[in-house]
Amino acid sequence: MGRPPLLTDSELVCLAVAQALLGHRSEARWLRFARKHLAGMFPYLPQQSGYNKRLRAALPLVKRMIRELAMDSDLWFDNHWIVDSTPVPCGMSRPTAQRSDLAGWAGYGYCASHSRFFWGLRLYLVCTPTGMPIVWALANPKIGEREVLVSMLETDADLVAEREGILLISDKGFAGKVFEQDLAGQGIELLRPSRKREKARYGEPMLKKVRQLIESVNDSLKGELDLEQHGGRTFEGVAIRVAQRILAMTAAIWHNRKTSAPVTRSLIAYDH
Repeated sequence: MGRPPLLTDSELVCLAVAQALLGHRSEARWLRFARKHLAGMFPYLPQQSGYNKRLRAALPLVKRMIRELAMDSDLWFDNHWIVDSTPVPCGMSRPTAQRSDLAGWAGYGYCASHSRFFWGLRLYLVCTPTGMPIVWALANPKIGEREVLVSMLETDADLVAEREGILLISDKGFAGKVFEQDLAGQGIELLRPSRKREKARYGEPMLKKVRQLIESVNDSLKGELDLEQHGGRTFEGVAIRVAQRILAMTAAIWHNRKTSAPVTRSLIAYDH
């Protein structure tokens, strides 16, 4: 209804992906760059406030595009999944935690990999060994990892039901007898390292190399796509900026696979 927007949804998504790949954290600086270098590709570019509003409203579209690109690749049919969570800091000071619009969504958590506390959210990512996202979610760090993963799999129950023999690889944080029984009921086998005073589990010797894959995926999101420098100040703002970076990585993997690039998750060809 009404007048069609001067900037179409497809152009908006392209702008969002290009912004993430080219490493522009500031929307205002990104739009200045786009007006100077991309004016021929985008006849109309909104002001920063208009771009921000359109981008936040486009979260369902961005999430849909992540799924569409993933499903258009043969990597989508890989039944070996890797799951992990990584911090998404949203503030550094106590006044920020008290006054932020994220209060109630974000919380304090601990990152064992870097031995640090943070205030913000956690990104849970289930992906293939190549890094192609299957499902993802943002959650308060105080919520248990198993609880979040169960909710993710329940939300995408149809996706799980249409596959057979899913092997889910995780770290020790997802250990739990009842949790593993629930996964087995869905046809999912959990492969994880054994805890202290626990008998060595089947397939444990191969886990060290496989675990490095999910760490490298998180490193791509943080090191190359600036996940921790997202700049979001509201839950909607953080959610779209995280989705923007996941879509950028998904688009790069999809394109590299279609063009038979030697490294499937390489972003080097797109960051300059």
